[in-house]
This record gives sequence, structure tokens and C-alpha cells, in this order.
Amino acid sequence: MPASREQVERFYQERKYVHNVSPNTLLLYQLAWKKWEEYGPDPISFVAAMRERGTTPTGCNIRIRSLNAFFRWNGDKPIPKLKAEEKIPPTLSGSDIQKLLRFKPDKRNVRTHLLTLLLLDTGLRISEALSLKMADVDFDNMLLSVAGKGGKSRLVPFSFEMRKQLWKHSSKQPYELLLSSKNGSRLMHRNTLRAVKNLCIKAGIKPPARLLHSFRHTFAVNYLRNGGSVFHLQKALGHSSLEMSRRYANLLTEDLQQMQQRVSLLNRMR
Repeated sequence: MPASREQVERFYQERKYVHNVSPNTLLLYQLAWKKWEEYGPDPISFVAAMRERGTTPTGCNIRIRSLNAFFRWNGDKPIPKLKAEEKIPPTLSGSDIQKLLRFKPDKRNVRTHLLTLLLLDTGLRISEALSLKMADVDFDNMLLSVAGKGGKSRLVPFSFEMRKQLWKHSSKQPYELLLSSKNGSRLMHRNTLRAVKNLCIKAGIKPPARLLHSFRHTFAVNYLRNGGSVFHLQKALGHSSLEMSRRYANLLTEDLQQMQQRVSLLNRMR
């Protein structure tokens, strides 16, 4: 699968200017191609070199997906992905959610508490939540105008309870951004992660892995548990394909246990 540097640069330009991919996605393409140049020049040597250096199948697949975007664009055969263990994403438990809802934040934690409620109620990505402007909130129709990945906009509904919280906040927020620093600038991801972690600890919650993204996972799992369809979940989360949303349909062990008691022939025949 040889390719010239000019072809690769052309691919980057098309993805950036035509497909409007995010800077993070563009960086993934560049890092994957760097590894290809280091480990290639064929799929077997590429994958073998990554595995020998301790890269997990999931990590390999991230780079393979990035490379395959170029190979398909260039008319080359894509690299087969590795079989990886599908893990249940980290989520907040029901008791954790209750603790968060009952938590009474002080002045220093009001903004962070509002952010956690917003993530739980809407399933937004943290980058989407931190980019929201006051003008993006439609209080009458209870909709958020969200700028998603790849510049794709979507409308995300929020609840009556969330509207109460946002309305209270709006009367005290003098800046353009919905959630901003004291001087009105955008909150940094690293500082936000630290603030949310500290809030969880104060609320008596053990922060799960991938803390900020765990709110999105929690929203998705509970959405399906409470009767929401995978199709509607795809729209709410802004997934580009239905398959990404279907991953959340892999029920947790406790769901399978409860379902077993409901459908068991032995239970019904007693």
C-alpha cells in the first residue's frame, strides 16, 4: 500500500477543508500514518509490531480505522480490524446519581454541579457542553442547539428539571458561553475534569474511569433501560452510524438477571 507524501497531505487537506473533521480526528490520522511509516509497509508487519510493543487490540483498531480512511480514499484495500473484547463502558450507579442530585453545592461548585446535571440529562460530549452559548438554549421548546463532531449541528432536548436549573443559571450568567470561567473564557478540559472529580468525592461518589465520558455512557444506558430506542439514541448522541449506538444495547449483567426472572419458564410454570 505505497503512498507518496503528496497523496497523504492531499488526504489531510480534503478531510480538513471538505469533510470538516475536528483537529483531534486529524491528529489521529497523522499519528496513525506515522506509525505506519515506522512499522509498515504491510498490514501484517504493522499489526505485529504494535502487538509486540504491547498495544491492545482496541488500541490497534483505533490506528487501523484512521489508516483505513486513507486507504479507502486512495482506492486501496483496507486493513482488517482485530477482534477486541467489548467492555461495558463505565457508568454511574443509581445510588451515585441520587447522591449527585441531592448534593447541595457551595458557590465554588455551582457551575460544576450544573455541568454534571447537564451531561446526565442530555448525554452531551464534554466538548459540546463546554462550547454551548446562552443563545443555544431554547427554554420554550426545551432544546439545545449543539455543534457536534465534524461541524454537524443537532437539536438535543432537555427535561423540565434541567430547564429549572438552566433558567436559574441564566439570570446570573453575564457572558456569552453557558458555562464559562470567571472572566467569560471557555473552560479547559483538564480543569473541568479536576473540578468534576472533586465534586464527586464531596458528594460521596467514587469517580469512575473516564469520568467525564462516563456521564454520557450513563445517559445512554439509562435511555435504553427506560424504553428509548437505539435509533432515537443515535440522534440524541449525535452518532454518525447506528452501530455506535447499538453498543449500548449490550445489557449489563444485572439487566440480564432481571430479564431471566421475568421470562424463565420454570418461574412461570410454578
